[in-house]
Amino acid sequence: MNLKERMAIPRQNPVELPVEERITNFKEVIKGYDADMANTEANRCLQCKKPTCRKGCPLNNNIPEFIRLLREGDIESAYWTIRETSSLPAVCSRVCPQEFQCEGHCIRAKKGEAVAIGMLERYIVDWMVENNKNLMTPCALPINKRVAIVGAGPAGMTVAYYLAHEGVSCTIFDNLPVPGGMLSVGIPPYRLPRAITDAEFDALRACGVKIKNNVTIGKDKTLNQLKEEGFDAVFLGVGAHCSRRLNIPGEDMDGVIHGVDYLRRVNLGERLELGDRVVVVGGGNVAIDVARTALRIGSRDVFILYRRTKAEMPASKTEIHHLEEEGVKIEFLAAPVAIHGKEGRLDRIECIRMKLGEPDASGRRRPIPISGSNFMIEADAIIPAISQMVDDTAAKGLNVKRTRWGTFETDPDTLQTSIPWIFAGGDDVLGPQTVAKASYQGKIAARSIMRFLKDNQVNET
Repeated sequence: MNLKERMAIPRQNPVELPVEERITNFKEVIKGYDADMANTEANRCLQCKKPTCRKGCPLNNNIPEFIRLLREGDIESAYWTIRETSSLPAVCSRVCPQEFQCEGHCIRAKKGEAVAIGMLERYIVDWMVENNKNLMTPCALPINKRVAIVGAGPAGMTVAYYLAHEGVSCTIFDNLPVPGGMLSVGIPPYRLPRAITDAEFDALRACGVKIKNNVTIGKDKTLNQLKEEGFDAVFLGVGAHCSRRLNIPGEDMDGVIHGVDYLRRVNLGERLELGDRVVVVGGGNVAIDVARTALRIGSRDVFILYRRTKAEMPASKTEIHHLEEEGVKIEFLAAPVAIHGKEGRLDRIECIRMKLGEPDASGRRRPIPISGSNFMIEADAIIPAISQMVDDTAAKGLNVKRTRWGTFETDPDTLQTSIPWIFAGGDDVLGPQTVAKASYQGKIAARSIMRFLKDNQVNET
């Protein structure tokens, strides 16, 4: 097939659950490719000599190579090519915002639609599962070293994966009743089915990784106690599970619940019926997940308040598209300034119109309130989903240095903290980020921890 023929192939769109069906349940919305679609999409890849898609991938996956192998029919080799750099391909292929990462750097995206790299990666992993193929490299023999991992999210999972394959005895401690961190309590099942994360933990357990849930490090057990119990090093991967407040009058009223708290409670099985009129504040993926979840639970009138315009929304375009398909409206250039109610229960939200000024530190134009433009919205509930912060409970009693943003301060090359036997990575270092970026930091931390275990130093010798 020549270049002209490849360029003429349209991007393959996966089958999706019909809107009227999906808003009544939490089944996975996007279906995977079948063999014909995967082969057709793989043939769109131009096999660039300088593949910029790899630069866009936080894990530096060898994307052209696994696509080449896929279209040659060698799917097992394609899978193992991905596994060379990624510990969580089934997860990343589903939830990473490819449009901002690998696909956003695809050469084809400059004059059309990028190759559907995420869907091809997902097809390869799903094919391996459906055909009962081995998904893991052999586990290593024990080397009499122990590492405690605090947090069972993607960063902690990745550290456990790489260390277990070096023979290190790993124990993951997590304060939630289920492992997975944000993968399990932050991302709804319609985007990431629980069977996917369950399989990842089954594989870790098969390599001897111990997982202890409902244990809060810093409260039930301290980091110093872990060291006293014989752990040679500790990795902090506690994520960013604390919701950032709006800091407006009335935020403590009944009917106010913050985004990650709401998703956590729902994903753990609580049915939070907030009433018909639910207002979500924010423009990121968490806000989108909150709105679509509220709709599925039964709220009829769900809409989002966002202080900028659609062009500035940091959420995935796919998620925004699904949101709008499902009937959730977005009120742009508006922000809440106060919450009003009666007898401690909200019934109205006071908002103000905004206009865009000069770009701020994020590169997006800064929203500026328009004086005298206040207006009221009647509501049964409001869910702020504007950002998350790191909970410092795990580091209680130790002077682990923090940045001014509340994240752990680490050596950028080794992810070692100010205390030599403690390493950190993922959202508690980066702030809220993608699964791939957290996983990449887990890989870097695992390498550094191995060097530390060998000679109590992390610098290359």
